[in-house]
Amino acid sequence: MDVAAWLRGLGLERYEAAFRDNDIDWDALPKLTTEDLKDLGVVLGGHRRKLLEAIAALRSHVDVTPKRAAAAPTAERRPLTVMFCDLIGSTALAARLDPEDLREVINEYLRAVDNVVGKFDGFVARYMGDGVLAYFGYPRAHEDDAERAVRASLAVVEAVRRLETRELLKVRIGLATGLAVVGDLIGSGAAREQAVVGETPNLAARLQVLAEANEIVIAENTRRLVGSLFEYESLGKVELKGLPARVGAFRVLGEGRGGSRFEALRSGETLLVGRGEEIDLLLRRWARAKSGDGQVVLVSGEPGVGKSRIAAALEERIRTEPHLHLRYFCSPHHQDSALFPFVDQLGRAAGFARNDPPESRIEKLETVLARAPPPDEDVALLANLLSLPASDRHPLPNLSPQRKKEKTFEALLRQFANSAQQGPVLMVFEDLQWRTRRPAKCST
Repeated sequence: MDVAAWLRGLGLERYEAAFRDNDIDWDALPKLTTEDLKDLGVVLGGHRRKLLEAIAALRSHVDVTPKRAAAAPTAERRPLTVMFCDLIGSTALAARLDPEDLREVINEYLRAVDNVVGKFDGFVARYMGDGVLAYFGYPRAHEDDAERAVRASLAVVEAVRRLETRELLKVRIGLATGLAVVGDLIGSGAAREQAVVGETPNLAARLQVLAEANEIVIAENTRRLVGSLFEYESLGKVELKGLPARVGAFRVLGEGRGGSRFEALRSGETLLVGRGEEIDLLLRRWARAKSGDGQVVLVSGEPGVGKSRIAAALEERIRTEPHLHLRYFCSPHHQDSALFPFVDQLGRAAGFARNDPPESRIEKLETVLARAPPPDEDVALLANLLSLPASDRHPLPNLSPQRKKEKTFEALLRQFANSAQQGPVLMVFEDLQWRTRRPAKCST
């Protein structure tokens, strides 16, 4: 098996030159370690993990040879979200820094972008000096590629902002979604890449020019696909060089505070048909819960069958009844964030605004917790869970990490118990499958 063909089959052909220059042949491949990949220039994140998994399979004598690795990719027409990321002020950087120092800064920046794009399963197609071209929806397509692209863009801005380099770096990003023809190989050697042909890449490049420092500008078609999952500022219809008509553009301000993907992505109210039996079952369980006999119902099924719509129908039926409604939203993009659904719910209940200082957030948290007054220690633990600093009014107890975790769970349980003592509580967990690494069926 040819190593270059093996890399192309994994979508990592950019490393062909590094493997060739270091005489990595098929026999040496299974012996590579994490440090070897680092020395070869394989960036930390999705690429390094992908190579390590494939190498581990080789060691286990598993056939990981891509079935069509040796064949030239076939160009195909498919929907794609394209990201253009540009480093601001690179010319001024080059004038101020020694070439070796500049190379170090640029490499840190490119590694940060590549790591983030890989985390959201995007594909870095090309480095253009200090610019990065990435695709979401190729070579692997997902139903939420536009969302992944926006989340990746927000994460890129934050990652570049946190880089500890000689100079403070800033980027600007443009995103566009549309049909494109992708897959044709152009160039040769290390410059070989999958070309994308169509209006989408050009539109993303033009939108990037509209963005200011650390801003993200998206096209109207991308905005339509991501709904109200994010907050935006409309730039109206803008005229872009090379495009025949004005296009709608939006500046992404941050994640939305709605929480529910069902509400954020649906375009309008739909009539619920044929679910009377399921709704009646939920209403019977709700009646038993109100009588003091707690109930748990799992709504499980394939994506799109209407799980969230059934939960929404139950909420509509009992809206006029006195009760506390708690909503928790799991997400595939926060699987590595401890207790994310609870952190998110507390932040929404407290009414946190994007630019609230820590002191204001602590006051809002105290207000929402005062409905069922907890011990001072609980306030400190829950504030810590929300990454808020300890305050003089609620000092964080000196506990071991394990004990602090246990006490935080106890504080969350006390909050629920205190609320249940005051009246019926309806707790809804959306997309529960994302709390596991290997989801089978979707659950609400």
